[in-house]
Amino acid sequence: MQFDDNAAPKDGIKTISRRDVLKVLGAGIIAPGIMGCTSRPPVTLTYRDELPPELYNASVRALAAAIRSGDVSSVEVVQAFLDRIETVNAKINAVVALAGDEALDAARDADARLSRGEVTGPLHGVPMTIKDSLDTAGIVTTYGTKGRRTFVPPKDATVVARLKSAGAILMGKTNTPEFTLSYETGNKLFGVTNNPYDLTRTPGGSSGGASAILAAGGSPFDIGSDYGGSIRLPAHCTGIAGIKPTSGRVPRTGHGFPFGGLLDAFQQLGPMARHATDLSLLLPILAGPDAVDPYIVPMPLKDPATVKPQDLRVSFHTDNGIQTPTPAISQVVTTAAAVLSDIGARVDEARPTGIESSYDVMMTAWNRCDPPLIKKLLRAAGTSQEESTLQWAFEAPAATDEEIVDAFTRMALCRSQMLSFMESYDVILCPVNALPAMHHGSEDGQDLRPFSYTMTYNLTGWPGAVVRGGTSPEGLPIGVQIVARPWREDIVLAVAQLLESELGGFQAPDL
Repeated sequence: MQFDDNAAPKDGIKTISRRDVLKVLGAGIIAPGIMGCTSRPPVTLTYRDELPPELYNASVRALAAAIRSGDVSSVEVVQAFLDRIETVNAKINAVVALAGDEALDAARDADARLSRGEVTGPLHGVPMTIKDSLDTAGIVTTYGTKGRRTFVPPKDATVVARLKSAGAILMGKTNTPEFTLSYETGNKLFGVTNNPYDLTRTPGGSSGGASAILAAGGSPFDIGSDYGGSIRLPAHCTGIAGIKPTSGRVPRTGHGFPFGGLLDAFQQLGPMARHATDLSLLLPILAGPDAVDPYIVPMPLKDPATVKPQDLRVSFHTDNGIQTPTPAISQVVTTAAAVLSDIGARVDEARPTGIESSYDVMMTAWNRCDPPLIKKLLRAAGTSQEESTLQWAFEAPAATDEEIVDAFTRMALCRSQMLSFMESYDVILCPVNALPAMHHGSEDGQDLRPFSYTMTYNLTGWPGAVVRGGTSPEGLPIGVQIVARPWREDIVLAVAQLLESELGGFQAPDL
């Protein structure tokens, strides 16, 4: 549906109108790429592979293409990122283990192979960092817990092995809260990671070390894990792009918070980079069964390039009925909806049925089901209760069988209501969080309602991506969350790429 100047609410649903767009334009937050309300030709999504003067500002696609063509060597690329890590890491404390010599050796080998006409894969010679919750052979992997302070895994996590097989080169590990269980990034081993846009604030959690070093230019990509928003929140806080795939898409083998457990479906691994186009390059490398994680489904990935955004049915909401976001965040989401409406997509202002209960459902499930698993993980790591930051797991009362059954019944009902809503829509646009990046320590003693916007889609298991859509009055990035039906990462990534193009996307911090 095109813009309707007379659009009005009907059964709680409002089709976005031309008048709504003009209000957004008047708010001064819309990006320069949106010049008005006139309709435009059908959208064709394209990739740009230009190599910028500073190699550390390049996209993954640009680096891979330049290395393969011989315009730049892998050694030059790896050295540029290692130099950048040396420049910025003292300020942000994002990289907690460095393998610089090993990375340069691997880069020399990649260049030698290329000179013989051998290309390892689509990431031949491209460097990466990896979140410290993922096992890396030969490099210390702590999971952010004291009991593993010197532990060196004998083999790589599945996703790490797949990236190396595709030609990527590991430079180092990025900080994570203990066993990834916090919306801020810090632990008793390595301390707190800072947001490169404001060092007094968090880059989010739990993939905050990854998001901080990506935003600061110290790595082209990383792999995050998401149990309640741990890819999407850091992307929002630091202005980068990230995707939580559908539950069952990417193996968790070798991840600190393992597959299995009562809430297995909540946890997914996914790529993080500065540009949405890089996510669509990386996700196919990571996806698919590994014959170890028993919950991974052999579902084919569809190509985002085949999606026609102008044909999509879009729902957007700026308030989930749990926590109202800041006005700037609401305006950014409305702007994103206007972009899709402007190209011809049908855009309704409507939020999923049952979403208001999702926060309470998630919190009940975590409090009932997680404490026994967390205590087991700490024992296996050799971390004592006194050494752990996860005291709430020891303080929570033991759940009864009836309470656990009730939690699962409520989860199923909420999922069912949400899924029924999606019969009418292909994609949802909404905030990532009710707030921009918080000051350090803001999570302590506070409820988690601002984080409910990401929690909901761990509960459903649907794919969700984040790209930067605007800037807060404090000068902090604001992300837009894009969610689709199960297994439709192609739609999520196509919309993410379109919004990134129209709203400006990543903007480097002044660090």
